[in-house]
Amino acid sequence: MTDLTADDPPVPEIDTSRPHPARMYDYYIGGKNHFAADREVADAALTHWPAGRIGLRENRRFLGRAVRYLAGEAGVRQFLDIGSGLPTTANVHEIAQTVDPACRVAYVDNDSMVLAHARALLASAPEGRTAYIQADLRSPLDILSSPVVRSVIDFDQPVALMLVAVLHFLGDEDQPETVLKTLLDALPPGSYLAASHMTLEHDPEGVGGGQRVYREAGLSMNARDADEFASLAFSGLELVPPGVVLVTEWRPDSKAPRPTPAEVSCYGGVARKR
Repeated sequence: MTDLTADDPPVPEIDTSRPHPARMYDYYIGGKNHFAADREVADAALTHWPAGRIGLRENRRFLGRAVRYLAGEAGVRQFLDIGSGLPTTANVHEIAQTVDPACRVAYVDNDSMVLAHARALLASAPEGRTAYIQADLRSPLDILSSPVVRSVIDFDQPVALMLVAVLHFLGDEDQPETVLKTLLDALPPGSYLAASHMTLEHDPEGVGGGQRVYREAGLSMNARDADEFASLAFSGLELVPPGVVLVTEWRPDSKAPRPTPAEVSCYGGVARKR
């Protein structure tokens, strides 16, 4: 079943005059749900980092492989996807429910447009369940206390927390360590965290230029190196091999040639809570 019904409260007004990372991400990966303000900033970022679309599409492929691992090898049946972005192909519940149709997924994003599309597109398999709430990663207690989230997620059973391509939107002023601790403390042993994060390490000029464009547009963007990302996301957790690597190197499903590190510029990892 799904909690996303026509009887839900009305969608808040969507501000199309300001760019939003969810809609920009949709533009980068070839979607159709974006506005002129989103495209303007995204195109400006791409002038500095022309490979940006490659990196973000590889990040999306990492998400798919991580979910297949978590639902398949790790046996997780519940997913909390924060910063989920606009529904596209191969959403978390679609991938997880190919392993077990009874998988349950709660999606969280802070863009009103995501809410509108989630209601229309995020339909669960009959055996499972999906739900969506509009909330912000910066307010983790709002997410954890949400009645909608708690109607889908049983926090006494293992949960896969998905923070894919969202942590780099948290600056030091957002106290990202506290945000992560609050979320992870709410999960029982045997839960997992899957996360990815932009980095300047392999193309400091290109990715750094894109980061400046985001900041000038009023969007937080805070690239971190591999050690900073690992310390922020995975401290105290047991990393699943191969650890923190470029998203293209995390359990690739083919031997086909992969993009260069500079084209990817995004680390990923999956870790288990003991």
